[in-house]
Amino acid sequence: MTDIQEMTDALIEFRDQRDWEQFHNAKDLALALNIEAAELLELYLWKSPEQANPEKLREELADVIGYALLLAEKLGLDVKEIVMEKIRKNGIKYPVDKSKGNARKYNEL
Repeated sequence: MTDIQEMTDALIEFRDQRDWEQFHNAKDLALALNIEAAELLELYLWKSPEQANPEKLREELADVIGYALLLAEKLGLDVKEIVMEKIRKNGIKYPVDKSKGNARKYNEL
């Protein structure tokens, strides 16, 4: 069993013990993911990166990852597969010789 599957299984067990699957449709999981991402961003608001509370960062990042895993499971997506495919696509859009050391978007390289 992979770490990703182990985390997903633990999230599903937690959810199912509370009968929350009824609330976990793809739309609401995507909304929850976005809200948790905003809470993560809020920890940096008006601060330097070093001033953000590390413990709260861990908690909010865990929420983001958890909802992402639940959404992938709900949609029947293999997390490793979709991430590796995205890396491959980005490698084509952002070749090293054109993109190394700059933050320009692929259509500006």
